[in-house]
Amino acid sequence: MRQWHHQLRLNGLLLWILFLVAAVSVLAEGDLTNSQKFQMETADPYVNPTNGLGSWIWEETTTNNQTCQFWNTLEIPAGASVTKARLVITADNEFTLFLDGRELGRGVEWRELYVFDLTPLLTPGRHVLAVQCYNGAFFAGLLFGLRADLADGESLEIKSDQSWRIVPEGVSRWKTQTEAQIDWPPATIIAPLGGNPWWKTPEAVIMMPSLQPLRTAFWQSGWFQVLLLSLCTLTIMISLRLMAQLVLFRKERFLLQRERARIARDIHDDIGARMTQLVLHGELAQNELSADPAIRQQLNWICEEARGLLSTMDEILWAVNPQRDTLRDFAAYVCKYAQDFLASTKIQCLFEVGPEMSAEAFDLPLRRSLLMAIKETLNNAVKHSAATELHLSIQWQAQQLVVVVQDNGQGFDLAAEKSSRHGLKNMARRMEELGGHCLITSQPGRGCRVEFGIPLKHPRRNVGRWLWGGRKKSGSQY
Repeated sequence: MRQWHHQLRLNGLLLWILFLVAAVSVLAEGDLTNSQKFQMETADPYVNPTNGLGSWIWEETTTNNQTCQFWNTLEIPAGASVTKARLVITADNEFTLFLDGRELGRGVEWRELYVFDLTPLLTPGRHVLAVQCYNGAFFAGLLFGLRADLADGESLEIKSDQSWRIVPEGVSRWKTQTEAQIDWPPATIIAPLGGNPWWKTPEAVIMMPSLQPLRTAFWQSGWFQVLLLSLCTLTIMISLRLMAQLVLFRKERFLLQRERARIARDIHDDIGARMTQLVLHGELAQNELSADPAIRQQLNWICEEARGLLSTMDEILWAVNPQRDTLRDFAAYVCKYAQDFLASTKIQCLFEVGPEMSAEAFDLPLRRSLLMAIKETLNNAVKHSAATELHLSIQWQAQQLVVVVQDNGQGFDLAAEKSSRHGLKNMARRMEELGGHCLITSQPGRGCRVEFGIPLKHPRRNVGRWLWGGRKKSGSQY
């Protein structure tokens, strides 16, 4: 019985020994697996986030509620291509990370590591790394590591060390400045990675969202803004020049109008008075001198010529006087002239003036040429038509001043007369020079119809209205 109990104890002891051996084997196997796993992690710098980190850095002096600004640069060789780039960062207590002035992200927990993928952002050239940190109280530090692998097998690394510069507060645009200023001191190493009072292993690793290069629309590009600014400047210069020309044109027009008024006044007061005295003296000489027919005939001729000169002078005064530069005055003068001209003939004149005739300006060259053409038409009617009735119409039609002279005379063959009568050619030429038209319609026995049309537009007046925001009036424009 005792032997049986002794054997049972030995078997139990053996079982415990076997259990302990198995447990030790499992633990050893686990340790071996963890060791192999650590070796595998450390072989790839992108697996272990602590790989490539530098030391804890800060300013030389640490205070509460302190803001510290760190600056560094990374140079990607020309023609190189970045295949992979990882940035790992944390700060005690808070940080804001910038790349070339662009904010990439923020962190507020120093026990955690923040990982950024910069692969699409790193292009050939110099890049500016900027970190703005804040310390609430006690210890402060920045931990940083950046590794960029190039397509040719080379790699670039930047760690938190004394290569970083401290930017004083108040410096503008330091996040995009590609060269450090002389007064920017180097960073101070506070403790190595894993040194007190900071961790040896982070509590968590935060993978930050992947960022893409900023896409700049063409209207945001520099060349487009320069082009737009140039166009605006050119437009302003052209507008100023047009305004200056308009002011000069108005001043010239004002001076011309004043000079025309002076000439008209001088003609009326001086030459007109003398011509009237000449007519009166001629009539007086006719009554007092002898009854010699030859002398009386000469005196009569002198008086008639003087009266004709007075009539011509009245026409010149009407043309020169700027107060008569309107459509209404032109229509009134033409009707009066036709009435006086036809008064001594058997032709009865009928007038038709459209109600659209306004006080709109009618320039001197236009009304002078049109008046000469109308006078030629009336003269032809008196000399050649043998008419008893003449119809004179002045209308405003489709931005044109249209004057129609129509008689009930004997008419003529237009095709046969065009080559021999210079008056018809002169009228047509006058209208062409003004940009208008002259239409003659006639048949033997059916009278004659002559139509004149002049477009009343002037480019300078239109430019002025466009510049000053004026509106077109109803009727003509000048």
